[in-house]
Amino acid sequence: MADLPWLTILGIGEDGVEGLSQAARATLDGAELVMGAARHRALVPGLRCEWIEWPVPFADGIPLLLAQRGQRVVLLASGDPFWFGAGSSVTRHLARDEWVAHPAPSSFALAAARLGWALQETICLGLHAAPIERLRPHLAPGQRLLVLVRDGAAAGMLAGYCAALGFGPSTLHILEALNGPRERVRRTLASDFALDDVAHPVAVGIDVAGEGAVLPLVSGRDDAWFASDGQLTKRAIRALTLSTLAPRPGELLWDIGAGSGSIGIEWLLAHPANRAVAIEADPVRADRARANALALGVDRLRVETGRAPACLPVDAPDAVFVGGGLSQALLDTLWTCIPGGTRLVANAVTLESEALLASWQAARGGALLRIELADAVPLGQRHGWRSRYPVVQWSVTR
Repeated sequence: MADLPWLTILGIGEDGVEGLSQAARATLDGAELVMGAARHRALVPGLRCEWIEWPVPFADGIPLLLAQRGQRVVLLASGDPFWFGAGSSVTRHLARDEWVAHPAPSSFALAAARLGWALQETICLGLHAAPIERLRPHLAPGQRLLVLVRDGAAAGMLAGYCAALGFGPSTLHILEALNGPRERVRRTLASDFALDDVAHPVAVGIDVAGEGAVLPLVSGRDDAWFASDGQLTKRAIRALTLSTLAPRPGELLWDIGAGSGSIGIEWLLAHPANRAVAIEADPVRADRARANALALGVDRLRVETGRAPACLPVDAPDAVFVGGGLSQALLDTLWTCIPGGTRLVANAVTLESEALLASWQAARGGALLRIELADAVPLGQRHGWRSRYPVVQWSVTR
């Protein structure tokens, strides 16, 4: 077997071999096998060893690569392989001493250099294989985004998406084949986009402007953001519930009786590394929760159609919210299956559910909170208070 590391992950730009460091060139010259996407082959015209084109879909190439252990292999990747690139998708299958990497300047760095934008103040998104709706939380006047898209058609879709949401006056900088002989930078308003010759690879710089609705940053967003048939944890209760659930980066939530999905969606909006599984018995509501998540840019909400506790997820949660379907059987199952340290929050509206939570609090501890809200409504020529149904919330750490 060849000396480890057997794999070199080599970032390459549109300037090809000329843009590589001396060490990177030496590695390429000494390779016994080179793998990469079809377009990478043209960037290394003097290649003297075997070439294998990386297949589509990307995941199919992983076993093909791993089968090459024992050779000196170079994997070509665009720019910086570890910034919205192929690097981590490959290295998660390898021991740390099996690989070394030589990154090139990323498309984000090159785009920022062309536009004069401070990269640390710019939102960077890779949307090659992700839905364009991931833009939604970031669309606010004055924000700057750098977005990698798969082709010119995707750039046009991005422009149409911004315009449809009321951000048509946003300036789009179309940056094509940066740092190579085909480099081109053009500018257009999102509402005026009419380019039909955008070359791959392409990045889009977005200077956001317009009168579109801006998604607030904090939990307890207005109910109007969520399509609903009325099965929705309302804004004020949702804000208090999220505060009690206390999402932390990278944590997993089970949202049981998800309804319109608002709790799980706001959990995901709290941090890009957060995960959530929504469990909803009604298939129509489950579909609505998926649509709400996509519309607000958190397509990673996993929605399972079924009734708890029969269909609880396998992955251990960090927090659990019970918003619907509360029962003795559900709490018994949850208390048995969730690991120690899990935060559990349950909301009740009916007298029977309140009594159930009171009994569990007496037996297991935690805190009970009664939430009573009232709205000002017309009362003749004046106004009075109309009370909502009170909500009792039990919160406990397992």
